[in-house]
Amino acid sequence: QVQLVESGGGLVQAGGSLRLSCAASGSIFSINSMAWYRQTPGKQRELVARIVTGGTPDYADSVKGRWTISRDNAKNTVYLQMNSLKPDDTAVYYCNLRTTRYSIVYWGQGTQVTVSS
Repeated sequence: QVQLVESGGGLVQAGGSLRLSCAASGSIFSINSMAWYRQTPGKQRELVARIVTGGTPDYADSVKGRWTISRDNAKNTVYLQMNSLKPDDTAVYYCNLRTTRYSIVYWGQGTQVTVSS
C-alpha cells in the first residue's frame, strides 16, 4: 500500500505563489509517474501537471509558463511550484502516483488552494 501526503495549500492573493508538496510512502517499488490534478465543485478532476520517470514534464495549457512540477526521487516527493496565481486556479489539488507494475493509481487526500482577487 502507498500513502500520499500533500501539503502547502492555502489562501493567497492573485499574482502570488504557492508551493505544493506530496510525499509518497509505503510499499513503493517503482514509480511510473507522479502528477497533480485539481477539482472544483461540479466539475471533473483535471490534470494540471505530470512528470513521468525519465521523461519531461507536461502541463495543462492553463498553467504552462506559470507553474513547474519537479520530483525528488530520493524522497519520493513531487512538488508543484505555482506562480502568478489566478482566482480561476482555486480548487482542491490532488497528488497522483502511478506505479510501473500493474499501473496502480494512488491519490492523496487533497489540499485546498484559494486565490482571492
